[in-house]
Amino acid sequence: MPACQNTSCCAAQQAGPAPLPAPMPASGPDRRELTLHIAQMCCPVEERLLRQALGALPGVEALCFNLLQRELRVTHALADPGPILDTIRALQMVPTVAGAPVSAAPAPSRAPFIKLLLGLAAAIAAEAWAWTSGDDNALPVILLAITAIALTGPGVYRRGWAALRHRDLNINALMSIAVTGAVLIGHWPEAAMVMVLFALAELIEAGALERARKAIGGLMALTPERVTVRGLDGAWRECAAADVMVGALARVAPGERVALDGDVTSGESAVNQAPITGESMPVPKGVGDRVFAGSINETGSFTYRVSAAHGDSTLARIVRTVHEAQGRRAPTQRFIDRFAAVYTPSVFGAALLVALLPPLLMGGAWSDWIYKALVLLVIACPCALVISTPVTVVSGLARAARAGILVKGGVFLEQGARLRRLALDKTGTVTQGRPALTDVVPLHGDAHRALRLAAALAARSDHPVSTAVSRHWHASRPGTPPEVDGFTALPGRGTRGRVDGAVVHLGNARLLAELGYGDSAAAHTMARLEGEGKTAVALCEGPHVLAVIGVADTLRASSAQAVARLHRLGVRTLMLSGDNATATAAIARQVGIDDARGALLPEEKLAAVDAELARHGLVGMVGDGINDAPALARASIGFAMGAAGSDAAIETADVALQGDDLGKLPEFIVLSRATVAILRQNIAAALLVKAVFLVLATGGWATLWMAVFADVGASLLVIFNGLRLLRANLGERGA
Repeated sequence: MPACQNTSCCAAQQAGPAPLPAPMPASGPDRRELTLHIAQMCCPVEERLLRQALGALPGVEALCFNLLQRELRVTHALADPGPILDTIRALQMVPTVAGAPVSAAPAPSRAPFIKLLLGLAAAIAAEAWAWTSGDDNALPVILLAITAIALTGPGVYRRGWAALRHRDLNINALMSIAVTGAVLIGHWPEAAMVMVLFALAELIEAGALERARKAIGGLMALTPERVTVRGLDGAWRECAAADVMVGALARVAPGERVALDGDVTSGESAVNQAPITGESMPVPKGVGDRVFAGSINETGSFTYRVSAAHGDSTLARIVRTVHEAQGRRAPTQRFIDRFAAVYTPSVFGAALLVALLPPLLMGGAWSDWIYKALVLLVIACPCALVISTPVTVVSGLARAARAGILVKGGVFLEQGARLRRLALDKTGTVTQGRPALTDVVPLHGDAHRALRLAAALAARSDHPVSTAVSRHWHASRPGTPPEVDGFTALPGRGTRGRVDGAVVHLGNARLLAELGYGDSAAAHTMARLEGEGKTAVALCEGPHVLAVIGVADTLRASSAQAVARLHRLGVRTLMLSGDNATATAAIARQVGIDDARGALLPEEKLAAVDAELARHGLVGMVGDGINDAPALARASIGFAMGAAGSDAAIETADVALQGDDLGKLPEFIVLSRATVAILRQNIAAALLVKAVFLVLATGGWATLWMAVFADVGASLLVIFNGLRLLRANLGERGA
């Protein structure tokens, strides 16, 4: 049965605090998807038990687990999912089908908490009676111990028996054996205390894991459920966001959250869109600008036309991407799972040998050596080790999402820590991706008249250079440019037209050569501007070159600072661009990029990434997620810039950077290094605790309740250490 790779999932039908990906389309007529929520599935030991049981069912093709969200997706060819649900119930777990109608949930019951308190009181009383009387087998001690075990242990025994029937040694099976063994050798007070402490540990651990789950679910809670929409009669009414159709007009008052993605149709405001892009400052919004669900309208009121349904908003896609990323196991997690599969049965076998060999071969006391074996059984549980990785990884994924960085899986979060070489596209990545007029150098007459004539020709052309000239004229000069008669586009050279009765040309050096202009000043000026990485065009009227105009794709404000920070992190940079080599080198110099290669076709960018991979082993590529798709796909980690609102960018890249901030690249690397550092800390701490107690147990210095405390303490330690990623100040190095 193949493992789920979780490579792509369709959009959720309706977003919620913990959205479930909708079933993927079946690949065959009999193939179906079943998504289940299983409250009792929170640890890889439960996953292994479910995998063994469901994997043996005929018709089950693949299983995809998300432990932190307690979800299981089953790909099967069964006409009725009943056997799947019955198998899960037989393991003492309760499956709930995603999307199934449910009745109103009853108020939370206090009965389990009351049973735990009563069981704890009975266990303490048993310990106290045994200590004061000196008799662990006194009738009151036995009755109190039985009471404590009866109050807190039935669920453990049921789950433990189900695991043993499937030949799986999970924590419930180990605890059931340990408590039963302690009872059989007469350690009643300790058996009761071990069961109560384990029940208490489960309660504390469940609360800690809930924090990790809420780190993801809390993102979607940012979206309001109600929105004010204009009806067909023109009246404004409040309705559920989930009922609003694409194309409807919605209104947002100051201080309200935007409920749906859309484009502003009237009004102006400053919008805090930190939940989407991670930007710290509010962003001005006016007519034509995009707004995102979950962002906060801070000042004015505006109306916008809805561009995406409630479940398809950018925020919903962000949550869905992070949610799905949890199903992709990081390399460390895969290693830990393999280690735990060997470690647990090995320690169980060692415990059997400790219980049997000394009494049989050396005449040791059976009760003493069985007790030591029971301590080893408790230590055999690998929960602290196996839970440390998913908690840490999901905390890192959630922290990245809050900063506007979407990471498609734990594997990329870990790889980022080892990234030492990064290739960047120029246009739209290091630069704005929108040419702007930078220079007007008058050679004959004044600059204002030259710009006026150039704007007249530019208004009739859609070439990027003409667009930049026209945009500059409208931004700096009120009114429209003069009319043009006989306008002609000269492909690859420029434009021509009659303005104010005179023939005017606007074009490149090739056009000047064709027209016979030998103006050395114009040629020198054009060469100088091109050497600065700009596109130069000349404006000609009659026998004169009136002016040379420079147009350039301007740098992003964050580019130089981001590259400098990458260098401080030990990451060398390389620019790969389809622009001419001179312009590419000039931009690279301005930003501080180590190396630059221009005039590259997409396949040549791909070849360059291949060459870097051969030399350095791990290479990142930053692009727009569409034009650079081959290079992004080939790189070890593909980064898509400006992914807010872009399905293509999110689908193409391994890491999608929301907004247009190149500074998110060093943020990602710092977070990756912090994640890997915490993973190592957790693994070291869990293994150290196990090693210490293995020595103490074999030496006879550890007790059952001490082993439970150590196991619980180690689990809580690694969980809370992993959760540090959600709030910790990571610093420059991410340590």
